Amino acid sequence: MHPDDKLAELGLTLPELPTPLATYVSYKRDGDIAYLSGQGPRRPDGSYPTGKVGRDVSVHDAYGHARIVGLGLLAAAKAVAGDLGKVEILKVLGMVNAAPDFAEQPAVINGCSDLFVAVLGERGKHARSAVGFGSLPNGMTVEIEAVIRIHP
Repeated sequence: MHPDDKLAELGLTLPELPTPLATYVSYKRDGDIAYLSGQGPRRPDGSYPTGKVGRDVSVHDAYGHARIVGLGLLAAAKAVAGDLGKVEILKVLGMVNAAPDFAEQPAVINGCSDLFVAVLGERGKHARSAVGFGSLPNGMTVEIEAVIRIHP
């Protein structure tokens, strides 16, 4: 099944790519590899969920935030590849705005990873790091970046 059809089956739509707020681009392509800039869980009104995961925000809610980021990264991947059917996720770096004693970063970033596999199948499986940070831009709960391969 084509990834666009899978998104529709899941009742999901890709968001518009946000305009970068600083001196960077949403993605950078080098041959068949593209680097997708880090994104946060941007709501339709442009705001972000904020707080420390493990203190202010539950793992369940942060998982949902990572899933929202996954949709944004798929939108960037589609923009650079032209077709989600050409996209393979190679590497994901998931950053969690974590309370000092929080240790469930992988469970949070699974929100993004699970979405990639649900939409892209085998091409959604990837290498990954999931780490905790003392803070993230705008106080958002998660930020995720990815490296993708674009198939012909």
